[in-house]
Amino acid sequence: MYTNNNPYNVEDRCYDPEHIESVLEVISKNFKTYFSRYIETDGGVIKELNIKSLEDKFGISSVKKKNPKDIGLTYKSIINDAIEKYESDRAKYLKILDPDYLDEFYDSPQVFKSKILRNECPIIRATINMGSKALDKYRANFNACDPNLMLDVTFNLVEFALDYIENTYNEDEYDNISEIDDLGLYDLDFEPADKPYSANGVIGGGIRSHFLYKISPAAFPNRGRMALWALWYLTDNKTFGCHTDSEFIMVDINKCITQQNYFYPYELFTYYAFHIYKMLKEKADEYGVNIDTKYRYVLVESFLNFVAGEHITDIELFSHQISNEGRGYD
Repeated sequence: MYTNNNPYNVEDRCYDPEHIESVLEVISKNFKTYFSRYIETDGGVIKELNIKSLEDKFGISSVKKKNPKDIGLTYKSIINDAIEKYESDRAKYLKILDPDYLDEFYDSPQVFKSKILRNECPIIRATINMGSKALDKYRANFNACDPNLMLDVTFNLVEFALDYIENTYNEDEYDNISEIDDLGLYDLDFEPADKPYSANGVIGGGIRSHFLYKISPAAFPNRGRMALWALWYLTDNKTFGCHTDSEFIMVDINKCITQQNYFYPYELFTYYAFHIYKMLKEKADEYGVNIDTKYRYVLVESFLNFVAGEHITDIELFSHQISNEGRGYD
């Protein structure tokens, strides 16, 4: 079913059941350690206060092991904080990603591009306005991109999401998914020629998944930069027989750059995100914590950001020459 026509995509073996099972086995092993740290640091709050660096320097621990009751309360707090953060700008996305609202711009696609996306869409506005030279290529791509294409791609993504939620996603059965095909996300990676879901380095895999995530975090995880780095660490940087390197990163030996694989297939990423959700849910059940499945992938996003955050110094070191690529937000 899967044919890899993109030389920058993953190798075909990455879809083999045996390969996927091997990846999940390592993720499951490392999940336990990261989850303990996730709870001990209140989801990374202590790390954000730079206390972790003191621990490493002096060989001491600033956190105390929590008893089961404390773990449950802490886990609830982490989940609530993650949802609050997620919702803080969601209304802006839901306004933009409304099919009736988008339809109003088919007479003025340039307004949609230059006013709505550039100035009102949080992720695109932040990317364009960030002063980093690393994003010069993104800004150039944005300026050159056909506004009709940008409007079409956005509308297609919204149409896909709404159709998926209505006809594919089943809340009662979702947690019982066992095969990658059951996710029903194939078209997002192998998009039909007459219905594009990406736009010339402007709406790529990262921003595309962010749009879907803001529409429904019950069904769509956010395949952002930190999430892919997190999977690299959760899999011990293993290649699992891939010839190039880990499927989650890209290495440019000539430029000494290592960065997330911004071509990573969304369906495959979602399958791993789904299993990480199941691990997080198992912990929630263990400590008597309820997970509102409407925010299923908000919790996954929180956990993956934490995992990557534990290694943020190394990540920035690996990708310090990313300005040559201009793909930091894909």
